[in-house]
Amino acid sequence: MVEENAPLTYKDAGVDIDGVTTALKSVGQMAASTHKDPRVLTGLGSFGALFRADFGDMREPVLVSSADGVGTKLLVARRVKRFDTVGADLVNHCINDILVMGAVPLFFMDYVAAGHFEPGMVEALVSGFADACREQGVALIGGETAEMPGLYGRGDFDLAGFIVGVLDRADALGPERVRPDDVLVGLPSTGLHTNGYSLAQKVFFEKAGLAPDATLPGLEGSVADALLAVHRCYLDVLRPLLKDPALHAMAHITGGGFTDNIPRVLPEGVGAVVDRDAWTVPPLFAHMARLGPVERDEMDRTFNMGVGMVLAVARPDADRIVAALEQAGAGPFVMGRLESGRRAVRYEGAPGL
Repeated sequence: MVEENAPLTYKDAGVDIDGVTTALKSVGQMAASTHKDPRVLTGLGSFGALFRADFGDMREPVLVSSADGVGTKLLVARRVKRFDTVGADLVNHCINDILVMGAVPLFFMDYVAAGHFEPGMVEALVSGFADACREQGVALIGGETAEMPGLYGRGDFDLAGFIVGVLDRADALGPERVRPDDVLVGLPSTGLHTNGYSLAQKVFFEKAGLAPDATLPGLEGSVADALLAVHRCYLDVLRPLLKDPALHAMAHITGGGFTDNIPRVLPEGVGAVVDRDAWTVPPLFAHMARLGPVERDEMDRTFNMGVGMVLAVARPDADRIVAALEQAGAGPFVMGRLESGRRAVRYEGAPGL
């Protein structure tokens, strides 16, 4: 308790500058470990980060940027005090968001805010950023860490990420390339990725009354382990195909599921048909549908249903693309087709799980 006439400090207001400064020393070392690209000109600590605009032999380089967060998946991390996975989630989500346009990532920046940073929390979060950046060959060149007790409650925290990538304009993917007879190829997810957690937590923790360490048939580890599985990054398996003319568009299945995300890459007059029988929905999703209960249409417009990325590819080349993805270990499967019609998703196959 502060004496009535004693000089106030920032710590008296709930902000521990010394604690944050100590944490940031190790953060700088982790970030520096991702600076393998010679185009990185400055490290953490400056007011801004410098990256040399050298894009090799690209004829018309175009920068592609995106910003995103992890959403209420953070509540699961907070519930079990595991902060090492959501940082990687953020990086991988942002990479996938620009990858669908045909861009390869250059650098990433993060924002971390909390009411109070628990010991080791900042280090665990940034370790997740750095590990994912190193794995994907992306430079972590800057960020912001803010302790704001008046804005966030004790234990509350939030993450945001900003990524910049580049593509040659002639290689950009999107609706302009899509044709009504294209084939839809799905790539498996590693769980919920970073969407649908408000509903998932309501089902598992409120409706079913499960503890985070509870186990369910078919899950590897506990419910919390399944919910905190790291968002898969598709850069390694898709990079070799980005200049392939048979690849017309890609949809990252995030918030809104198939229903909202596939139409984002379709032109007017082209619709998608998704065959629900084309793949086996992982047990995590089946458990949510049963325990909710949650109807299949609601599941399809909320979750990725075990498919994290959907590719629209030219029909004559579909077998070749699938074979290349199989060779890369991507686990692809044909899950539908495009057709002339309303720009929306139509479902075929059994609605049950």
